[in-house]
Amino acid sequence: MDPVVSDVRLKVALLFLVTLQLKTDITEAMRITSSGPQTIQKPQWATVTLGCTYTTDPGDTGDLDIEWSNVSPDMTQKDTLLLSYTGGQTHHYGNTDLSKRLRFITDPTQGDASITISDVRLSDTNTYQCKVKRAPGVDMRKVTLMVMVPPSVPKCWVEGGEEKGGTVTLRCKSSQGSIPLTYVWTRESGGAIPSSATQDPESGELLIKNHTDSNTGTYMCEAKNAVGKEQCKYEVHAYNSTNKTGVIVGAVIGAILLFLLLLLLIWLLICCCHKRRYQKEVANEIREDAPAPESRPSSRASSLRSVLGYRTHPGVQYTSVMNTMPSIRESGHNATYAGGSDRTSQRNTAGENPAPSPYNYDHQYGYPV
Repeated sequence: MDPVVSDVRLKVALLFLVTLQLKTDITEAMRITSSGPQTIQKPQWATVTLGCTYTTDPGDTGDLDIEWSNVSPDMTQKDTLLLSYTGGQTHHYGNTDLSKRLRFITDPTQGDASITISDVRLSDTNTYQCKVKRAPGVDMRKVTLMVMVPPSVPKCWVEGGEEKGGTVTLRCKSSQGSIPLTYVWTRESGGAIPSSATQDPESGELLIKNHTDSNTGTYMCEAKNAVGKEQCKYEVHAYNSTNKTGVIVGAVIGAILLFLLLLLLIWLLICCCHKRRYQKEVANEIREDAPAPESRPSSRASSLRSVLGYRTHPGVQYTSVMNTMPSIRESGHNATYAGGSDRTSQRNTAGENPAPSPYNYDHQYGYPV
């Protein structure tokens, strides 16, 4: 045999033995055995378990060291340490709100380093890494947690009409819910969904073409995502088509009548304003033509005193006009009242009573007449 060939065969055999030995060492060393899903989806406020079971090798004689951390999406940045078990004690790190909600589900030294996160929030969505080390063995596992909001109860309604022969548009929408959120329409009563109907699972739209009585019934929409589902229902009817021309004509006639009524109201308002203005002008003219009001008796008495020559002075007492009249008649030959002596002499020559008639006091005017 060629010595060169023998030497090559010897080297290949040695390399095979070394590779087999290394494989055996790796298999028997520290190994994480959890086989659950690498991605976990959970609804908000739920409690989630992140698995991390492990086995050790008799050759792993170092102290047990377990670490749970948040993996940074930026590979150039350090991971954030959250929870650890070392030296027989548990330690919390990092975000205190999150770390307080982390717990080992059992004694970590018994081959199970799994943890629970209670009351998960949207901010807890991240990739978590479990690292178990007992020198010289070490192994790690990553789990991605996705916290989602389940869909809220959707609203079902119809757009447009439900006329026979037309297209009926049913819609379904949830106000809350993490994407991807899908909508599925089913027919609860009356049979299956019509063959002419089409639906969009993303928008929640269901189109029923050439609508007839056979399409009536209860339709149900289900909104769902990976963490929950909700539903709503709508009762579909079939109505006879309306005469659109008649509706338009009726609307035009109604608008014209409304316009005429508005004009009538404006005209009545103008007439009412003119009437009030005319009544006010007539009342003003009547007040202008009315006689002046009579003077008060006290004013007329004052005028009489001024005519008779009396002047008012403080502290002076005045006598009544009736008391002074007899003295005036007794001295009638000496007193003259606008030619009164001439008229008295004429009456005496005609045989009339020479004594003048007494004056009468009129209470209305305040002086003798």
